[in-house]
Amino acid sequence: MTLAMFVTFIMHILLGLPLFLTLILTAVVGFFFLDINMVGRMLPQQFFGGINVFSLMAIPLFILAGNLMNSAGLTQRLMTLARTLVGHWRGGLGYVNVVSSVFFAGINGSAVADTSALGSLLVPAMKKEGYSVPYAAGLTAGSSLIGPIIPPSIFMILYASLTNTSVGALFLAGIIPGLILGCGFMMMNWIYARRAGLAASGEKPTLARVLSASWGAFPALLAPVIIVGGIVLGVVTPTESGALTVLYVVVIGLMTGQLSLGRFWSALVETARLTSAIFLIMAASAAISWLLSYAQVPKSFVAMLEPFIDQPILVLLMLSGITFVTGMFMEEVSALMLLTPIFVPVAMAAGIDPVHLGVVITLNITIALITPPMGACVFVAAAVSKIEITELFKTIWPFVLLALSVLLLLILFPGLTLWLPNILGGYS
Repeated sequence: MTLAMFVTFIMHILLGLPLFLTLILTAVVGFFFLDINMVGRMLPQQFFGGINVFSLMAIPLFILAGNLMNSAGLTQRLMTLARTLVGHWRGGLGYVNVVSSVFFAGINGSAVADTSALGSLLVPAMKKEGYSVPYAAGLTAGSSLIGPIIPPSIFMILYASLTNTSVGALFLAGIIPGLILGCGFMMMNWIYARRAGLAASGEKPTLARVLSASWGAFPALLAPVIIVGGIVLGVVTPTESGALTVLYVVVIGLMTGQLSLGRFWSALVETARLTSAIFLIMAASAAISWLLSYAQVPKSFVAMLEPFIDQPILVLLMLSGITFVTGMFMEEVSALMLLTPIFVPVAMAAGIDPVHLGVVITLNITIALITPPMGACVFVAAAVSKIEITELFKTIWPFVLLALSVLLLLILFPGLTLWLPNILGGYS
């Protein structure tokens, strides 16, 4: 059954069918081998059951909050603050690119959205300052990986819904890895700026300028505090936190006069478009996950890795390798939905903390956004930079290797992910 499902999936992907249709057809093939009479009963049940989860309502709300931030001009204020803080350094715009990604990460949790927003503004400016366009586009795509790691994170919410793991603990666990990733890209930019002979531009900012930029960006900087703080303190659920953040952004947008009715409607339409795509894939993936569980694939996977079960680091390395290869050829949400139910029993048997596993899988799935041949962020970066996708794929590998190095660091040192949840969230 599983072999027939795999062949069906690959065949329809190669034919160019939309992913959710491919997943549904793959599920139908699975039911044909299991019991074709179950299609009419179990397929709709699993399809709708996969998205009929209250915590998943947080996803469209966080996406809407991010879109409203863009519409209200708050993301531009974050970029102004980043430029004020690090724009005067040698290779300053590269640092601005990374720092802006860190700021943006606390708003929408979408790497693709960050690539689009930052790339259209910063890549042309970086080109004028002497950066090569492939490097500027690669840095934009690479630093956007910070988005799904620093909370809020769509991938972490999905993982939490599949494993009953604390969203608050996952959000806290992603902060340090996200900052490490940002520092890594800043070090890469430091090396590039010196090799390329880039000069420093602008004067060192005065305290007054820093305070002015910080005050302007304060409403946007407060949003992540509301999101993470409310969840960790137990004041609100992730869904309620998303709704509260949307309300907060709307109020700020109306107070500043930058959120018009037209911009609000555009944000709603974009949110509906992106959410519908994500939820269709999640629903179709849920049916396949049920089939794999019914066929006892997770149990067989645990048995296959049983000889290594007393070596958690080795198990994590093997799971990461499978995730990395899968992510290269499969859309990230569907990969997360399909792999998580299979991986979790193995991880639990090996004594791996579910929060640690969640961050490792999230980063691994996120890295797939910049790996050939299906890296979505690379396609977006190439489009906004007006360069050939093949040229960018050739130059993206140093950014992939840096992200993989951070992933290896997290696997070897679980404390990097678990320290904050233990200290601030009381997680154990």
